[in-house]
Amino acid sequence: MKILTVYANPNPRSFCHAILQQFTRGLEDAGHTNEVLDLYAIGFDPVLRDRDNPNWIDESVPSDILETMNLKQRILNSCGGPVQRFIMKRWLRNKSSLDIVKEIRKHRPKDILEQQQKVAQAQGLAFISPVWFVGFPAILKGWIERVFTLDFAFSLSPEGWRGKIEGRIPLLKHEKALIINTTIFNEESYKTGLGEAMKMLIDDFVSPGKRVLKIRIQSQDIYETVDNYLLQ
Repeated sequence: MKILTVYANPNPRSFCHAILQQFTRGLEDAGHTNEVLDLYAIGFDPVLRDRDNPNWIDESVPSDILETMNLKQRILNSCGGPVQRFIMKRWLRNKSSLDIVKEIRKHRPKDILEQQQKVAQAQGLAFISPVWFVGFPAILKGWIERVFTLDFAFSLSPEGWRGKIEGRIPLLKHEKALIINTTIFNEESYKTGLGEAMKMLIDDFVSPGKRVLKIRIQSQDIYETVDNYLLQ
């Protein structure tokens, strides 16, 4: 099986990194391949910006909602000067909303297309990171926000476009998905409600099309003499 492991920890001497090494070694011993996507090492930009907008619109948008987006005016407002605005205004003159959507989709960020290709080519996904503030590190959360986009990780039914969460349709069909987290808190701490919150937001909502196996490891059980925050 071909695995893509998305890794998020800035410390190469962390317990989290030791888990990554052991996990990779175990996969190789079992005859699998593992491509490690180290988000800190590649300097991944986790910030969702205007340039990501083409990833959040597609031809499934109901016509009435598409009209409320006022795409022609938004495009004109983004023009850099009067000349560009004049040219764009002429181009838009006879274009329908769907024509504009198709053109917008041509300008999806290249860095995200590369990430999505890696995800699409994998048979299984793994995520290895610490738990920070009861969730993923910002760089991994941003990776999900920018990569798991509309028409790639999920689509929306007409009801979904109108606000019904049941209208969210998963598109990723990986055979396996695994999340491994390190944490400074013990199992009892997560039984206070934090664990259920994480299960709903991470394990279920961000799931790539099916249930995710999640493993949470308390780091101080392994390295008692090292500062737990740095261990993560």
